[in-house]
Amino acid sequence: MSTSNGVEVKKPQFLEKTIVVTGASSGAGRAIAIELSKHGAKLVLAGRRMEALDKLEAECRENGALAIAVETDVTDAQQMKKLAITANQFGGGIDVWINNAGVLAAGEFTETPVEVHDRVIKINLMGYLHGAHAVLPYFKRQGHGILINNISVGGWFPVPYGVGYSASKFGLRGFSEALRGELIRYPDIHICDLFPAFLDTPGIQHAANYTGHILRPAPPVYDPQRVARNIVSIIQHPKQGTTIGSVASFLRLAHFFAPAISRFVTAKMVEAYLKIAPPAPKSSGNLFEPIDYGTSIHGGWNTASDANVRRKSAGRVLLVAGVAVGLMLLGKSKLSKKQFH
Repeated sequence: MSTSNGVEVKKPQFLEKTIVVTGASSGAGRAIAIELSKHGAKLVLAGRRMEALDKLEAECRENGALAIAVETDVTDAQQMKKLAITANQFGGGIDVWINNAGVLAAGEFTETPVEVHDRVIKINLMGYLHGAHAVLPYFKRQGHGILINNISVGGWFPVPYGVGYSASKFGLRGFSEALRGELIRYPDIHICDLFPAFLDTPGIQHAANYTGHILRPAPPVYDPQRVARNIVSIIQHPKQGTTIGSVASFLRLAHFFAPAISRFVTAKMVEAYLKIAPPAPKSSGNLFEPIDYGTSIHGGWNTASDANVRRKSAGRVLLVAGVAVGLMLLGKSKLSKKQFH
């Protein structure tokens, strides 16, 4: 703490911390980087789009942080090891590694090319595993470190017509749990998972799309800056799991208590949307090559013009799902009573 003209000025919280952010060129990754730059962190910004990363680096530096941009494909384990080497040299160690790079592919399972499913798994699941494999040797030598995995509510709640995505996100939850067990001997190495609800990012605009229709995120969508603020809190006070957004909590509970009905309702909702959605050509999106649009934090899904429509839609979704879960629990209760009479 220092003083200026008798006024207390707070020292930036993360001035001595070196933090790596993957998938930093847009969306939640960009929000995370900008938020951390305001806290004085030394930032290593990783992604496939160097032009976007260079602009982000400049913005972080304007906020008073040290930052470097490193072109990195998370599916390449050797590139991830080089990213860790660069970060260690840049910061004199690595304090926090944020696995954030992720993609989405939507479409009926058998109508989506198997190469697309493979790529989703490689980016979403293997990308995080590569990150952990690259940074944990540094954490072990230091005796401390925080690995943050931005997983999404998809780690708890399956997404029909997004089978590869669900496989990757459920896999991430198992990956984190197993890794925690293995690191019991290192009490100051923390594995922290985030489970945000649907976010207002360009992610769905980047998605591979084999539905034949325009994709929109399921309402309500949350500001990705909520993820960034939660990450600041987690770095200060690490904890294993953080659910972001009331919808994420609801979906997690719905699938836990009534998996069959929650799957059924979700599938029917997706099918109903696709019947009325405008047509769109099939596309592999940004899975195999980066694309040059959508480099902002937000995707524009929370515009004022459709805010009321989205709130009403979200309310209907929650009402239908809530009634469905209630009916399922009631059915289970009646079945249990019959078993005892």
